[in-house]
Amino acid sequence: MSIEVRPATEFDDVATLVGPKKPTSNVCFCLSYRIGSKENVALKGKDRADRVRELCHQDPPPGVIAYLDGEPVGWAALHPRSETSFARNRLIPHVDDLDVWSLWCLRVRPGYRKQGISHALIDGAVAYAKKRGAPAIEAYPVDNRGEKVNLTMAYVGTRSLFESAGFTKAADTGSVLDGFPRVLMRLDLAGAKKSSKKS
Repeated sequence: MSIEVRPATEFDDVATLVGPKKPTSNVCFCLSYRIGSKENVALKGKDRADRVRELCHQDPPPGVIAYLDGEPVGWAALHPRSETSFARNRLIPHVDDLDVWSLWCLRVRPGYRKQGISHALIDGAVAYAKKRGAPAIEAYPVDNRGEKVNLTMAYVGTRSLFESAGFTKAADTGSVLDGFPRVLMRLDLAGAKKSSKKS
C-alpha cells in the first residue's frame, strides 16, 4: 500500500472526493470556509464546480489529496488562514499574529477508511504548508473525549487525531459541532516566536 499526498490541482480528483453526488447541488465542494459566505451561498450547480476548478489552478491550490496507488482516496482542505473565512470567524480565536495556515476539513472515501489515510493527509498537509513557508498550521477539531462523532460532522477531525500528528491545544473556541466543543490545535513549523495578543 503506497499513499502519496499531493497538492489538489486536479479538479476531477477534488470532485471525486468532495463534490456533491448531484452536479446541480449547491452544497459541499469544501467551499464554505474557503470563500466568503455571500459568494458561497450564491454559487449553485455548475458555477460552484467552476469556482472550484478555478481554485485548483491558483497558487496555492485549495488543499491536498491523498492517492492510494494512483487513486484519489482522501482530501484535506488547507490554505493560509488570512484568505479564508477563519480570518473573520468570531468563534475561532487568533492566538497570535503569525500568518498561519488552516487545515479545516478531512475526508476519506468510503471503502478506504481505517487504513491510515487521515494520518497521511495531515502529515502531507503539514509538509506542504512547511514547504510553502507557513510558520504554523492550525486545525479546529472536536474534543470528543473518545465518544462517537456523527460521520457527517467528522470532517473537522478529532483532537486525538491531531495530537497524534504532533499538534497541541492552543486555545478553546466558541464553536460546537455535533454537541462537542471544538478546540484550536496548533503545530509550529518554523520555531518562530509567538507574539501573543493580550486579551
